[in-house]
Amino acid sequence: MIRKLPILAPPPADGGTRGEIPTFSVVIAAYQAAAFVADAIDSVLAQTMRPIEIIVCDDGSTDELGAALAPYVGELTLLRKENGGEASAKNAGARAASGDFVAILDADDVYLPERLEALAGLSVDRPDLDILTTDGLIVSNGRYIRNCYDDDYRFEIDDQRRGILERNFVGPGQMAVRRQALLAVGGFDEAFRHATDWDCWIRMIFAGSRVGMVDQPLAEYRVRATSLASNRTSQLEAYVAVLEKTAGRSDLSAEERSTLEESLAGQRRRLAFHLAESALLEGSPESRRLALDIALDRSFPHRMRVRAAVSAAVPRAAAKRLVRGRELAAGVRV
Repeated sequence: MIRKLPILAPPPADGGTRGEIPTFSVVIAAYQAAAFVADAIDSVLAQTMRPIEIIVCDDGSTDELGAALAPYVGELTLLRKENGGEASAKNAGARAASGDFVAILDADDVYLPERLEALAGLSVDRPDLDILTTDGLIVSNGRYIRNCYDDDYRFEIDDQRRGILERNFVGPGQMAVRRQALLAVGGFDEAFRHATDWDCWIRMIFAGSRVGMVDQPLAEYRVRATSLASNRTSQLEAYVAVLEKTAGRSDLSAEERSTLEESLAGQRRRLAFHLAESALLEGSPESRRLALDIALDRSFPHRMRVRAAVSAAVPRAAAKRLVRGRELAAGVRV
């Protein structure tokens, strides 16, 4: 019997009809993941409700991924493809899957033992939902940082169309998606190397899909400081690109378009601020000009303008402080 857990979701669209227990195919997109993919696979094999299959898509890795997967022969299906990015690997796995839901697991994260059982219970209670997630634990170097959802990062219940334009409230990555609904919108956009999830959830929600969450942490999102530092610029650029793409939709209400424009402006400011900080750390001659531009631009929040003014006035001291801050920022939300 599936244990009932607290859930967050919009009101049921079908009057509260209960559904059947769904099947899950776990899809792991793996690129240069030999050092940590075993933990991800072991966490799936330890589930209280096992998936019908585990699919690992090797996205053109050049490390020892094959050797890392060798102990799991017979436990999973391995797909191999040329490197095309996270979106293309997830799409390949989804096309090969046979479960009702594609349960996505990043190769460097893990499920806690009851995750799939909890998602199954959510689907039984709410068969109208196409995207299922849970809360999670953000972990850096084995140390708990915080839960994914908190007062500053809330799961959206009331208006998921507007909510998904403001931010990716679906979470950092480990969700289960109804396979047919995912394929109906064309899967993940392979033009994006980052923010592929956010773009996909926008398209699915605007196509009529709804999202539900089990309000209990049932996954570990393992943050590696090196990946945060190297990918931050690309991530922020992708957030801007996703919203610019969404701005081309013709089905946005006036209120939704206003929300989108505000969100896009905010992401552009975040990118500009990050580029200014990066220039400061690199000792670029452009760093002072970039900082001054932000300090004088009243569209930026006051705290950003103050930090930019300090960077322009005393760049060396500001750079040292920034380095210390980034060393402590392994759990920073993106």
